[in-house]
Amino acid sequence: MGSELQCKVRTGGKTLNGKALLETSEVIFRGDSSFKIPFASIQSVSAKGGELHLTWSGGSAVFELGDRAAKWADKILHPKSTAEKLGIKPGMRVSTRAIRDAEFLADLRSKVATVSTSKLLKDSDLIFFGAGEASDLGDIADLTPSLASAGGLWVVYPKGRQDIKEGQVLAAGRAAGLLDIKVVKFSETHTALKFVRPKDKR
Repeated sequence: MGSELQCKVRTGGKTLNGKALLETSEVIFRGDSSFKIPFASIQSVSAKGGELHLTWSGGSAVFELGDRAAKWADKILHPKSTAEKLGIKPGMRVSTRAIRDAEFLADLRSKVATVSTSKLLKDSDLIFFGAGEASDLGDIADLTPSLASAGGLWVVYPKGRQDIKEGQVLAAGRAAGLLDIKVVKFSETHTALKFVRPKDKR
């Protein structure tokens, strides 16, 4: 879930009308023609006169974004880390269950003093739950009581699998009385979807 804006794009000798979306790891354009520009492929970025100029391995484009141009350029040049996207901050109480990404766990421990990977901490500010298959999603209801009043539950699940889809994750979280508010790229192989309690239940 990123920023989006109706705009014109000049690319390949044509001017296209449509919607530009700035996601966590790519720029997407949907309109007269559609294309994606992964951050990893971008070779140059600049903003001037309300225009965002991008050159990447597959071509170049000028997005007419007005006052958003400079902000988009900065986000492309300085993308948030996974920890920032997940809202991890010093001083938090964080619990994990069935998270086996060693790099993520090491990064988590380096940023947060109170982390438990063995048992759920009472009043956890964040809980990261690894769902490897659809049958795991039934555990969401058991995790919720350990959340702090305004805490967040991140369900981390594999990308591109037919046996566990986003719709199933959403349904399981909602069945547990939670509200889905955000989805981010957790890794090259996994997606993370965040749930919180509705405000009237906190």
